[in-house]
Amino acid sequence: MLRVDNINSFYGKSHILQNVSLQVNENELVTLLGRNGAGKTTTLKSIVGLVPPRSGSVHFNGQPIHTRPTYDIAAMGVCLVPEERGIFKLLTVEENLKLGLQAASPWGLDDVYRIFPRLKERRRNNGGQLSGGEQQMLAIARALLNHPRLLILDEPVEGLAPVIVEEIVDQLKQIRARGVPVLLVEQNLEVCLQLADRHYIIEQGCIVYEGSNDDFRQNERVRDEFLGVA
Repeated sequence: MLRVDNINSFYGKSHILQNVSLQVNENELVTLLGRNGAGKTTTLKSIVGLVPPRSGSVHFNGQPIHTRPTYDIAAMGVCLVPEERGIFKLLTVEENLKLGLQAASPWGLDDVYRIFPRLKERRRNNGGQLSGGEQQMLAIARALLNHPRLLILDEPVEGLAPVIVEEIVDQLKQIRARGVPVLLVEQNLEVCLQLADRHYIIEQGCIVYEGSNDDFRQNERVRDEFLGVA
């Protein structure tokens, strides 16, 4: 599905990612964890072409994408939901959703309204009238309508109330059940433990850990050393 091999990415002369490799297989949810500034978001941007790697490679469904422009990568079904969400605040919820709707997508408005009932209730409200959690739901739902073959989420529950976090976790479980693979960057370890098949940890631009959910759950030393939690 997605294979990242030894990519090196820079901001100007600053060497941010150093030989980063990771993989997401079909029907998997994989997390990329790390402290602030470790290189998580840069990894996501490198995958989708916003920060093209200077060396290494990124393959999606067997095709190299590291030399392609971002719009080509998006057209192949690699959908990034950024941390800032990108909601059009003057458009209604339904107008925001229709902007992402592809005719070939197996997802329709009824599908996303079933998973995100809050959006159905607020479908005539402008995006700017939504809470932060509702905006996050809208961003994920719009990505689904864009026919994702891989859904990439950057900090989807950051700063949200616990009850909203629970809703989004349940929604991600439903999305997984429909067979959409997910690469998730998230600081909330409980959310990651509930959802993930495998975990990677990045530290100072290098992958320092890869393991299954069971291994990560039991490995207190790794969590304490690289994430600062016991």
